[in-house]
Amino acid sequence: MKKISLLLLILFLPSILLADIKKIKVVDGDTIHIDNIKYRLFGIDAPEIKQVCEKNNKKIQCGVIAKNVLKIKIGGKIPECIVKDKDRYQRLVADCFVDKESLSKFMVREGYAVAYTQYSNDFLEDEKYAKENNNGIWSMNFQIPSEYRKSLRKK
Repeated sequence: MKKISLLLLILFLPSILLADIKKIKVVDGDTIHIDNIKYRLFGIDAPEIKQVCEKNNKKIQCGVIAKNVLKIKIGGKIPECIVKDKDRYQRLVADCFVDKESLSKFMVREGYAVAYTQYSNDFLEDEKYAKENNNGIWSMNFQIPSEYRKSLRKK
């Protein structure tokens, strides 16, 4: 009987361990999916994936860069998220953390997102820091992401 129990444990242990493994997908600079749950990072607005900025007369894919910065920051870790609200697209608006560091704060301070003051003033100091240090998009000519989206709707 012990041999059968041990054999069953060996056979099913990998699937038991895999049941707790979560998958993360970085959609853009302010949206992640953990398993099938969609999270919008609280209080920030990052350039849209197709948004282009300009630096030294060169077009820069700043939306793609913002996504990649967030992806690198997260690495292979699963963020811990504190849900604050739900947006009109049914995403959970959350402050998400990796190693106890807010991803929203990180993205704004590094200059790859702006403080989304329509919803929060939590990251204004981080935005000021990014501007003063020409971090990320603050070193480029860019359109505020919400204004960029409005310009697309007018077309």
